[in-house]
Amino acid sequence: MTDKSLVKQKLENLVLPNAKRSITELNLVREISIDDAGVNVTLASTTMLPKLQDWLKKKVTETIKEINGVKEVNIKYCDCKTGELNNIKQTLAVMSGKGGVGKSLVTGLVAVALKKQGYQVGILDADITGPSIPKMFGVNSPPSGSDTGILPVVSETGIPLMSINLILPDEGEAVIWRGPMIANAIKQFHDDVLWGNLDYLVVDLPPGTADAPLTVMQSFPISGVIIVFTPQDLVDMIVKKALNMARKMDKKVLGVVENMSYLYVPELDKNIEIFGESRGETMSEAAKAPLLGQIPIDPELAKLCDAGSIEEYDGEVVRNLSEKLKQELSVQ
Repeated sequence: MTDKSLVKQKLENLVLPNAKRSITELNLVREISIDDAGVNVTLASTTMLPKLQDWLKKKVTETIKEINGVKEVNIKYCDCKTGELNNIKQTLAVMSGKGGVGKSLVTGLVAVALKKQGYQVGILDADITGPSIPKMFGVNSPPSGSDTGILPVVSETGIPLMSINLILPDEGEAVIWRGPMIANAIKQFHDDVLWGNLDYLVVDLPPGTADAPLTVMQSFPISGVIIVFTPQDLVDMIVKKALNMARKMDKKVLGVVENMSYLYVPELDKNIEIFGESRGETMSEAAKAPLLGQIPIDPELAKLCDAGSIEEYDGEVVRNLSEKLKQELSVQ
């Protein structure tokens, strides 16, 4: 008799076209059973319109029939909410006390670093009024789905993304919403999106400590917080506000990242601290958490972000960030 594990293995290679991820990654395979009548598979119909359900039913049948000895395949669908299908092991929040410090850049680099380690990673862009994640990843097509759920858009290397910019008619359109509407949109991006199986969901928080970051801290199962800052004097006080918020919400601070730390001038073979002396170690001590990275002002990185190709960046900063994250997450 055919083994269930063999059936599951075959389905791991079956990719849902509009999701660019396999149906097992999306957790759509709910049950597999084998009896004298053949192989029986129950699939979740979440996010799928009838036409896609018919296509998938046909593909699953064809795929399983490739297994030697299988003659009959019975497929049925069940209704599942996205919350039943989402299996997110850890949710990381990237926050800053103020805007303009490169929080979205760090979010992107954290996701890229984790992806390079072989983890399944997604990004939720919770910065509703200032979304920049889609631009950095070169993603501009709208998400698909149905009234049962939304499928995130997937980047070049396979990182699912959800951002308000992906559903606006024009990416330059301003989102002029009050706090409750922003909070509801953020919750929807978490609860109504089919993330499937993820090792990490990285959340790009809006700057500050007001309504929107509070919504994420209270509503999401945050495993750890990464705080971003720059070397300026004023940042010291603002970083401490973000740290205090994380502590009051009882969230672990995984570490801090200093952005715009220096500019390397190859002709001089020297790092120039344009925005003042580094505060990396000081902020690390204040946070009682490690300094995960010091990101330089790198024209190559800026160029790749503008071109929507942040995933191609393979500088030393990504490798260092990857190693530091690996160390911190391993002790979670």
